[in-house]
Amino acid sequence: MSFNPCIVVPVFNHGTGACALAERLKPFGLRAIFVNDGSRMDCAELLRRLSQQNDWIEIVEHERNRGKGGAVLSGLRVAQAQGFTHALQIDADNQHDASDIPRFLALASQNPRAVITGQPLFDASAPTGRKIARYLTHVWVWIETLSFVIRDSMCGFRVYPINAVLQLASRTKLGQRMDFDSEILVRLFWTGIPVISLPTIVTYPPDGESNFRILYDNLLITRMHMRLVCGMLWRAPLLLYRRTLARA
Repeated sequence: MSFNPCIVVPVFNHGTGACALAERLKPFGLRAIFVNDGSRMDCAELLRRLSQQNDWIEIVEHERNRGKGGAVLSGLRVAQAQGFTHALQIDADNQHDASDIPRFLALASQNPRAVITGQPLFDASAPTGRKIARYLTHVWVWIETLSFVIRDSMCGFRVYPINAVLQLASRTKLGQRMDFDSEILVRLFWTGIPVISLPTIVTYPPDGESNFRILYDNLLITRMHMRLVCGMLWRAPLLLYRRTLARA
């Protein structure tokens, strides 16, 4: 499989963060697709100005907010149409260490069929409640995959093999919002796509603005896990068989 990567950044009202991220991405010399997911006018204007000042940045516009998953999929479709094989997704809230991008891309180039996903190493800035909630999701994902391979399914720093993701999205209705990150990894794992975790430092900026809606997004994630557990039940023989082969 060939390896021709780009960067995809979903953006919803993180205009200042997106501009700061662009400065950190520039040294890597990669094409970047920023997806404006129905942001406020001030954020949209910052993104347009960013694209005008940097010919390596392309802006994809959503008239209305479609959610994290919808934004990522839009970016992947544009990347595929331009001939890219892989997309490094990084969030615009500056929680992720962009200096780790060469490590992600190197691992992806060595394993082009795989998804490379970040395994967060949290510092003291991470809220305790967030870490507890993440662990609960980890447990559900381990049940849904009958495996401990996916160490963290919620990290928004990863490299996708574009064709595999879009083929899956064309035949399966995926969550379009905060449920996307976990669901896409579980379903790709079900299809036999390798998932490789890469430890990376994650920080929570003191002035950071979260788009996570406590009640609504937790409800979406709960419903997503219910669907995935049901999907695991009839896939269990195959998942156990694959696990046996991996150990052999």
